[in-house]
Amino acid sequence: MNVQQHIQLQPYNSFRTKALAKLFAQPETVEELQEILTTYKSENKLIIGHGYNLFFTRDFDGLIIKPEIYGLQILEENDYWVEIEAGASEDWDAFVEFCVSRGYSGIENLSLIPGTVGAAPIQNIGAYGAEVKDVITLVKTVETGSGNVKNFTNAECDFTYRNSIFKQTRKYVITSVIFRLQKSFSYVEKYADLSRELKDNPHPLLREVREAVINVRNRKLPDPESLPNAGSFFKNPILTKEEKENLLALLPDAPVYNAGTDGFKTSAAYLIEKAGYKGKRKDNVGTYEHHALIVVNYGTENGKEISDFVQDIQHEVKSKFDIGLEPEVWMF
Repeated sequence: MNVQQHIQLQPYNSFRTKALAKLFAQPETVEELQEILTTYKSENKLIIGHGYNLFFTRDFDGLIIKPEIYGLQILEENDYWVEIEAGASEDWDAFVEFCVSRGYSGIENLSLIPGTVGAAPIQNIGAYGAEVKDVITLVKTVETGSGNVKNFTNAECDFTYRNSIFKQTRKYVITSVIFRLQKSFSYVEKYADLSRELKDNPHPLLREVREAVINVRNRKLPDPESLPNAGSFFKNPILTKEEKENLLALLPDAPVYNAGTDGFKTSAAYLIEKAGYKGKRKDNVGTYEHHALIVVNYGTENGKEISDFVQDIQHEVKSKFDIGLEPEVWMF
């Protein structure tokens, strides 16, 4: 059991902000993870993957656990579908490539999303009309408080829009995820940008859909390795009927979609742009010139500069449109 002290966290978050962790561990097996959790039971804990959905504004007074649990295994298959178990530390896009290359469909629209397999159910990641909840059958975890193994069926994960029981409680370390993917594929139009990319190819192959998703994402989104960011910073707001009507009175062209029985979804990027924040920069922090939903770091190592800029965006959108923006990204 290797637990280090006073580790610099700058390499472990995609915004590249500096902070020190009091304790830092990288367990390679479930058993090692359980030993660490029970040995350091009283410490405040944070579980990280590639760090693409969080950043630090101050030192972390506790134990940061970065699991290094890998492996891919086909558990069951028939003529129609396959169930694959993937270790939580596997790179997400590499896993998507693994599946697409074998003709397994269901996660091709989630290509090029940065992060690990273990992070996917926490956020219920989604893109281009697809969400990971639709292909997950089981999530294996270890409870941080007790060190006990606990498995969650899809229903028990309590998946909602960019949310899950794992995000709500932060009481579990995901060790592996089981996916059920299809062995057949037929493209269904779900998202305008992707359909435009495929307009000359009405019946694309699975591989061609993945390539189209990658092309669209590369055009719209900055590479976090060259321009530090955490992808989409805010959730798309879910509005009440009254909020929807108020928004359309202010912005008649605002995109509004049905979201369940009583809710309506609108675009956070649209609101940020209308608030004057697309491509806006303040010192070393700004929004990406090609996509208002992406907050980028132009050179600061201080996470508070990023959180202050984020609060400026939230304040401006709230004051102009009376809509609150909720971050997808975790700030510590």
